[in-house]
Amino acid sequence: MGADRVFAYGAAAGLLGDLLLGDPRRGHPVAAFGRAAGAVERVLWRDHRGWGALHTAVCAGGAVALGALAQRVVRPSTAASMALTAAATWAVVGGTSLAREARAVGHALEAGDVEAARARLPHLCGRDPQALDADGIARAVVESVAENTSDAVVGALVWGAVAGVPGLLGFRAVNTLDAMVGHKSARYRRYGWASARLDDVAGWPGARLTAVLATVAGGDARGAVRAWRADAAQHPSPNAGPVEASFAGALGVRLGGTLSYGGRVEHRPVLNQKGRAVAVADIRRAVRLSRRVGVLALGATVTARLVAKGRTS
Repeated sequence: MGADRVFAYGAAAGLLGDLLLGDPRRGHPVAAFGRAAGAVERVLWRDHRGWGALHTAVCAGGAVALGALAQRVVRPSTAASMALTAAATWAVVGGTSLAREARAVGHALEAGDVEAARARLPHLCGRDPQALDADGIARAVVESVAENTSDAVVGALVWGAVAGVPGLLGFRAVNTLDAMVGHKSARYRRYGWASARLDDVAGWPGARLTAVLATVAGGDARGAVRAWRADAAQHPSPNAGPVEASFAGALGVRLGGTLSYGGRVEHRPVLNQKGRAVAVADIRRAVRLSRRVGVLALGATVTARLVAKGRTS
């Protein structure tokens, strides 16, 4: 069986495993990678871009090398290759955990318990929950669902289709490093520069595919395209912009505006200005759209892999 079918069956099994099992409460491989990356940082940290680039190369390169070695070891066995691809896919995607955390915040808001929603929000995103009222929390959840659909599901599948298990592990490593050091705090403004830029590059194709699929799977394709074209480029992130704008248009809501990260206030452009304000019920709608996008992404990446194989054979 060719590598294209190994990816198709393995990725499908991995997504099914995520749907049925979600992330483990303890011993998650991504958490283990995070601890290893933290240990490397403690050795290498300097307030310098070059040392940060070395940190990125060691951590992301190590994940890719581990994936390549594992893939080579199991290559003689089709069953083992599919099992490895399934395990890697399950380890790096996080659609079920994303949906679970979003719904937990939504349930708290529906019950009128804003404090419980604030307490749960940090499990989902890095916003300052104390600076948000109920509507602000709902907006933050919808934005996080949109962005993480690309980061936690679609982007991984894209790189899995391109490079197999090394692509899956490498993408998750890069995305995790960006979350750890890729922000503009005093400690990481220079040191995290390479991780942030590499994440922008690695996330580019998945973000565009996510935006396309949100347009297809959402309730308002014309609105999604309009918001994407009009507003995405104004977002400070080259990848979050298209994803959040297309979700906003598809759901008919406004995203963006003023937000706070760790006491730092940012004034972001409004995405889909013709939409209405986000309501609590939109959290469920965003989660359903995210699920549909994930399923379509599997179909799109598998199809692309099979077509590419057909052209080269």
